[in-house]
Amino acid sequence: MTATADTPLTRATPRPQPATAPAGRNREQLVSWAFLAPFLIAFALFLVWPLAHGLYLSFTNQSLTGAGGSWVGLDNYREALTDSTMWRALGTTVLFTVVSTIPLVLIALVMALLVHRGLPGQWLWRLSFFMPFLLASTVVSQIWVWIFNPDIGAANAVLGKIGIGPIAWLQDPDVNLYAIVIATVWWTVGFNFLLYLAALQNIPDQHYEAAALDGAGPWRQLWSITLPQLVPATVLIVMLQILASLKLFDQAYQMLIGLSTDTTRPIVQYIFESGFVGYRFGYSAAISYVFFALIVIVGVFQVTAMNRRRSMS
Repeated sequence: MTATADTPLTRATPRPQPATAPAGRNREQLVSWAFLAPFLIAFALFLVWPLAHGLYLSFTNQSLTGAGGSWVGLDNYREALTDSTMWRALGTTVLFTVVSTIPLVLIALVMALLVHRGLPGQWLWRLSFFMPFLLASTVVSQIWVWIFNPDIGAANAVLGKIGIGPIAWLQDPDVNLYAIVIATVWWTVGFNFLLYLAALQNIPDQHYEAAALDGAGPWRQLWSITLPQLVPATVLIVMLQILASLKLFDQAYQMLIGLSTDTTRPIVQYIFESGFVGYRFGYSAAISYVFFALIVIVGVFQVTAMNRRRSMS
């Protein structure tokens, strides 16, 4: 018998697919929850519970000594919003954020461009630029306390070489905030440098090759190719830097021990002093949540501006 188109020798028959047993699905879900459980427990213990408990404390007159704890409603928030010291501390934090963010972005960009363009010994430059970021805040603070020492510090020694008189870097309330900015830039610029360097390495070489064929020089390539390609990275770095600078505490507290005043005290230090020096846990928690609300507003504004720019491009 010969096979024809109407009568094939073999006819494929579909095999029935076995139905997934409900017990198997339940077991997979249990396994998934078992893997998630450690993270969820840690998330609840170290984030959800502290946030909820801190919010509760902000509505009480709880003291560090254990006294108080009675419900006072919005009294702590009313006091915080009319506290001139809190607003001065917030103004100091905002000033530090503005003054430090600009050089931390620009210097990191210049450093990344120099290394990416092929400085001799790139590994040494990368190591030296990033190494300070690995130091603890206590180490950085002690280094710069010595550098800013008005009598034997290197900062005044360098200024003396160019004919500038000594400056009381940490003792002068009009100068010490800028001294903290200098120390912070030296300490943290390496992180932004790495972000910019990674963004530069992601720019395709074909763009530069095509521009060179069209007669574009290094400066034209920088303005027309490199900087526009770095806009997303710059937006990210600025956003991260603003959020990091708003949390100023470690270096300011350690470099200005016994020297901080109302004009140099950041908001986080004022929260610390209200709770652990003034023993007012409830009021300290209220200031924390006022500051938290301001940070959320800044973050929402930045994300909205980024999304709007992305939709327009």
